[in-house]
Amino acid sequence: MKTPHYLNNINTSPLTRRGFLKRLGLGATATGLAMAGCDRASRPATETYSPDGEIPTDRMTTRVNPTTGDKVSLLGYGCMRWPTKPVEGNGAKEGDDEIDQEMVNRLIDTAIAHGVNYFDTSPAYCKGRSERATGIALSRHPRDSYFIATKLSNFSPSTWSREASLAMYRNSFKELQTDYIDYMLLHGIGMGDDGMEAFKARYIDNGLLDFLLAEREAGRIRNLGFSYHGDIKVFDHLLAEHDRYKWDFVQIQLNYVDWHHAKEVNPRNTDAEYLYTQLADRGIPAIIMEPLLGGRLAKVPDHIVTRLKQQEPERSVASWAFRYAGTHPGVLTVLSGMTYMEHLEDNLRSFCPLQPLTDKEMQFLYDTADLMMNYPTIPCNDCKYCMPCPYGIDIPAILLHYNKCINEGNVPENGQSENYARARRAFLVGYDRSVPRLRQANHCIGCNQCAPHCPQSIDIPAELHRIDSFVESLKIHRG
Repeated sequence: MKTPHYLNNINTSPLTRRGFLKRLGLGATATGLAMAGCDRASRPATETYSPDGEIPTDRMTTRVNPTTGDKVSLLGYGCMRWPTKPVEGNGAKEGDDEIDQEMVNRLIDTAIAHGVNYFDTSPAYCKGRSERATGIALSRHPRDSYFIATKLSNFSPSTWSREASLAMYRNSFKELQTDYIDYMLLHGIGMGDDGMEAFKARYIDNGLLDFLLAEREAGRIRNLGFSYHGDIKVFDHLLAEHDRYKWDFVQIQLNYVDWHHAKEVNPRNTDAEYLYTQLADRGIPAIIMEPLLGGRLAKVPDHIVTRLKQQEPERSVASWAFRYAGTHPGVLTVLSGMTYMEHLEDNLRSFCPLQPLTDKEMQFLYDTADLMMNYPTIPCNDCKYCMPCPYGIDIPAILLHYNKCINEGNVPENGQSENYARARRAFLVGYDRSVPRLRQANHCIGCNQCAPHCPQSIDIPAELHRIDSFVESLKIHRG
């Protein structure tokens, strides 16, 4: 299909494959290889891992979607955390920012040059700006060189009507500058206190799911699936109706902690082992979100870092989580929200090609997860669905600072502990540096506008009040 041209297209001239590889400095010899990818079956992952060597452009591990035959890169690009830069001008306020389109272009160019071909976005990402930025960058490449995944993110009851949902759906085509979507998701299925009722209101009562099925039949949607969050009754119901809906894929949260400990992280979650097994039994490809558990598996406690480095000194802590997710054969792609070039390069080293974990290494990670359960972090993944707070509170920054201090051992338990003074100072100083005082937890009035939007079902007001009480106790008790 031919990609339409839009009057509001602010894109630069399209790049040829040779042109963008040359711009990246990869040379003409890579031109014929950059899009090829590499299947484990045809190219065993026997190369020695190097953290500093050149990343190959023809070694990306791929998986085949059994429904459409799509050859999908095992590393997928999550477009929820594009880099930003401050807005310039006298009218700009503190905290205003815009997506750094030039950097987005560079990241996508580098990803495609090394075989990444799956890009996952949403109308809800980056304050509603991700689809446009992603569309601008991708449209500079041949349309058949990548797969676009986006979502019907009609979370709010104000968008549950057929008209509002269709407007959101059609706008995605405009923003992404395409006339077909490769992977369309019903977004956030199972969120909220009554996931089944919300699902019916969003997709059944308004006839929207029937519409999307017809769109798939017409070819404007090539693959139809859903992303699951929370209410297991909805997940089980949709899989029970698989013969009717014929899901092409399902997006689930999977990592080596959630495999067995999902309910310990969050009582509303379901162990990834159950989710993955249910999909594998039906032959439905799994797309993986949160392989790093909201970044927490890249920022683990110091003793866990030591444990991982003793096994693989040259690999990053994060690479363990990505290799774990990719080792499962029913996984089609593993999403990573790569804001910085160093994140992209590290992940490319993990998947170009993937060196699957052995059974012994898998058990090593399960044992590591058991140890991590001794550290009660808050399951925030920095998605920012809780924002903006009507009272200006920076909810993610508060929760992430608390988690960071737990991982670093800077949450003092009592005034008698040996390191109380050091930990107390580190927590309080870090809190003021991470979160402006007018945006700290003490300003929460418990309005609860945030919690219903949290995919992890965190009781956000309760956590903010708990952290605020803890902060006040640290200010009073100097030790």
